[in-house]
Amino acid sequence: MIIDCHGHYTTTPPGVGAWREAQVAALDGGPAPTDGPFPVTDDEIRASIEGGQLRVQRERGIDATLFSPRASWMGHHVGDQSTSLAWTTRQNDLIKRVCDLFPGKFIPVGQLPQSPGAPIDASVRELRRLVEELGFVAVNVNPDPTGGYWAGPGLGDRYWWPLWEAMQELDVPGMLHVSQAENPFFQTTGSYYLSADTTFYVQALATGFMKDHPGLRLVIPHGGGAVPFHWGRFQGMSVREGWDFEGSTERIYFDTCVYHQPGIDLLLDVVPTERILFGSEMLGAVRGDNPETGSGWDDTGTYLEAAPISAEERAAIYEHNARRVYPRLSQYV
Repeated sequence: MIIDCHGHYTTTPPGVGAWREAQVAALDGGPAPTDGPFPVTDDEIRASIEGGQLRVQRERGIDATLFSPRASWMGHHVGDQSTSLAWTTRQNDLIKRVCDLFPGKFIPVGQLPQSPGAPIDASVRELRRLVEELGFVAVNVNPDPTGGYWAGPGLGDRYWWPLWEAMQELDVPGMLHVSQAENPFFQTTGSYYLSADTTFYVQALATGFMKDHPGLRLVIPHGGGAVPFHWGRFQGMSVREGWDFEGSTERIYFDTCVYHQPGIDLLLDVVPTERILFGSEMLGAVRGDNPETGSGWDDTGTYLEAAPISAEERAAIYEHNARRVYPRLSQYV
């Protein structure tokens, strides 16, 4: 099988965005959005999926996609904890509807109701609801809910311990994924996402916090940002600083959301195969075709097929590593 570990619902029906706009406007005294779920029908969901994500999934031979709310829309910096909770639970319920309408093709992954300065308790409760009641296989965790100001606790802080413990208990991994950049210094999908990916890795390496959580598994998207390119730098820093280069990051995984052949080749050459998961984030940040190749920028399977690796390594990246990192996948595929 080909299992895509990184997909977002980027083609939501208009009612979803309208609800969010009303919610944000209400923070400034506007009318509140409607109670209950998003005003979106099953037929609207089907149309939004069939004409885009499902069509491309079939064209590229992808069997299943781990599917979560649009990352840039998580918007944890907007409003307060109650704002985030109302938006998050509706987003997650919508993902559940998509996955129920397209069983086996889309696998539910949720977001958490994080908010700057808020306790982590609400995120732990939502995690339990998602896994125990709705059958989700993973969650996205935003280590910077301030939207690029990095004013909260780092990943090695004990603030995160209750969430890490719950994830281990439930045996679900987390993808470390920031949201929209509120800080105007950053461009969201370019500088913010990729610098954040690198930051997560260095925080884990420098603090060694994952050694205190032996069952915790984390995925860093977008090929790990600068990590593969600077693997030697991190090794050298570890020698100098006394960091445990292998032990601190051995359960951190990287996806293949890297959109050119040399980048994929470098990732595969530097990072151990058992720590690479197939991902495309198709219909995400980089849409359209590369004029030099005629293939979609995010058609990462094309790069993987052209890479100088063995059939066994390719199968591990396409399927077997995902099954190991996301054991709850077995209930779906």
